[in-house]
Amino acid sequence: MALNIVVLIKQIIDIDQLKTDPNSGEPLTQNIPLRIENLSKNSIEAAVQLKEKNGGKVTGIIFGTEKSNSAMKEAYAMGVDEGFIITGYKGNNPAYTASVLSSKIKELGNVDCVILGNQSADSYTGLLPGLLSTELNMSLLGNAVSVSVEGERIRIKRVLDEKDEIISAVKPCIVSVTQEINQPRLPPVLQIMAAGRKPINTVPAPVGNFETPKIISNLAPKSDRKRLIFEDMDKGVSEITKIIRGEIK
Repeated sequence: MALNIVVLIKQIIDIDQLKTDPNSGEPLTQNIPLRIENLSKNSIEAAVQLKEKNGGKVTGIIFGTEKSNSAMKEAYAMGVDEGFIITGYKGNNPAYTASVLSSKIKELGNVDCVILGNQSADSYTGLLPGLLSTELNMSLLGNAVSVSVEGERIRIKRVLDEKDEIISAVKPCIVSVTQEINQPRLPPVLQIMAAGRKPINTVPAPVGNFETPKIISNLAPKSDRKRLIFEDMDKGVSEITKIIRGEIK
């Protein structure tokens, strides 16, 4: 039976290029390019694999800005069929995000499965899957390392501290994934070119009464280095060995 799958995509600054101010310790985020976060790529791959095995359609939703077109085109190249970018909200309130996303998901009609990362790489709150589960009244299958369809049920495997667990829920449901679930594909050139010609739907975010949490402090930890330089190789090896053994503080 063909599936109607929604995948939620998060665009963040490229944290690999993130630097901090050497004096204040604050992150320097200006002029850093945006990219799809890794867990969102895992989510896209999981959704596309389900579509390839079962048939159906994958719809991508980005809670972003006008700068999110490149991210949606990348999602298209990976196998997403239709995309929506919700623009106009620049805060970071998970409750508001869940409210807006759930409204859009309801507009799409009979959705079988909503797939997203178990947390985001910028805030790490991990709140969105549970909030969406409440808003949409859908079962949550969390922290999946594999996902499959068995008739009218979605089945996942997740790894806990002391055991592996296999659980399932009747469709529709929400699946949050971990990076262990798959290796996201690198789309071929032809798919990348085709993705550039596909239309992208942009819709404004409704005005919300949710207060954005205030960041009180976001500083890189200080790291004091002794900056020891050993010009003699043998002496250097000896001194480093003593430091590792704790003989020198």
